[in-house]
Amino acid sequence: MSKFRPFRAFRPVPSNAKQVASRPYDVLDSNEAREEAKDNPISFLRVIKPEIDLLPTVDPYGEEVYWQGLAKLNELKEQGILVQDKDAYFYIYRLTMDGRSQTGIVGCCDYQEYYDESIKKHELTRTAKENDRVRHVETQNANAEPVFFSYRGDVRIDDLVSQVTNSAVEYDFIADDGIRHELWVVRDPSLIQGIEKSFSTISALYVADGHHRTAAAARVGQMRKENNPEHNGEEEYNFFMAVLFPDDQLKIFDYNRVVRDLNGRSQDDFLSDLRESFEISSLDQPQSPRERGMFSMYLGGDWYLLKAKKKKVTSSPKEELDVTYLSDEVLEPILGITDLRKDLRIDFVGGIRGLSELEKRVDSGEMAVAFALFPVSMDELLAIADAGEIMPPKTTWFEPKLRSGLFIHDLE
Repeated sequence: MSKFRPFRAFRPVPSNAKQVASRPYDVLDSNEAREEAKDNPISFLRVIKPEIDLLPTVDPYGEEVYWQGLAKLNELKEQGILVQDKDAYFYIYRLTMDGRSQTGIVGCCDYQEYYDESIKKHELTRTAKENDRVRHVETQNANAEPVFFSYRGDVRIDDLVSQVTNSAVEYDFIADDGIRHELWVVRDPSLIQGIEKSFSTISALYVADGHHRTAAAARVGQMRKENNPEHNGEEEYNFFMAVLFPDDQLKIFDYNRVVRDLNGRSQDDFLSDLRESFEISSLDQPQSPRERGMFSMYLGGDWYLLKAKKKKVTSSPKEELDVTYLSDEVLEPILGITDLRKDLRIDFVGGIRGLSELEKRVDSGEMAVAFALFPVSMDELLAIADAGEIMPPKTTWFEPKLRSGLFIHDLE
């Protein structure tokens, strides 16, 4: 079962929703965030990346950064930019990108289910990044950003969501990147009860995007439980904010690889080594892989199509992934990259940036070779999470991204 409950969100008043809403903290570096928010004093980036309001030389993990984020959050509340709902509600959040919509329910999940593994993950977290999010949650006493979860689609939940979206919308705006954001408030007690009851029969939730925020929220809940001798399990800190989407509405984009050097090989030697594992043909123009087992490669100003020769027979869904094949046949044995999480010779580029970004990174001389991959499917993600396996780092890129600042969960 999944425990999913309504909460009293802090939200921007509708007239400020577009100006407040920002991209999430982890898709922008500090300089990009500073530039994006420079003419917008109420951008939520000032809460989730508060270093942008301090000197550029500031340590983004310094004590003053966390207190600056709290100060900005309090300022937005005091100015009436963010207002808390009087009662606990669910919220319906729809994002539309390139004509495709995905509609999720905003509510709160029980952190204990993360430790019980009924909230399933498919990626490992980095300690420094996880610690950073813990500090933000603890200092602000809030989940300032939601996590992005999925569940196996259920017609009962679809029907409840439709009943809400047929009513008047609370927010409806198109962000600067062209993505439309719509938000409805579920005020009807019967619909609130129906959503809670329906999720109580959902066997598992899946982290799609936001592994660090999920891990941080669970750690905060556990710490507060241990420090509260009168803990009863219903305190607000037991719950963290999430948006739950049915799996059949989500799209995963490719997550591509760029490598700084050829590990001492010439381009001809590198191509020769690749022929052990791939059939290689030249491409007249940039082209993304059209099916599993195919890779596009950019090397020396030319594009190539690589078709895998080998096929693994395995019971492990992770081992069947193209990203695993690339690591096993190229990155490790040829390029000497054995740890994707730590090796500084490799970097990752979300497919939303296009093949031109791969060309740019190689043509600049920063990188020597780029690989474009066929995207992982939601079925593969769910199978890997169900098997208790972990995908290689930087395997999934979800779009559209949730906007931050449209709802905040206070832990008191």
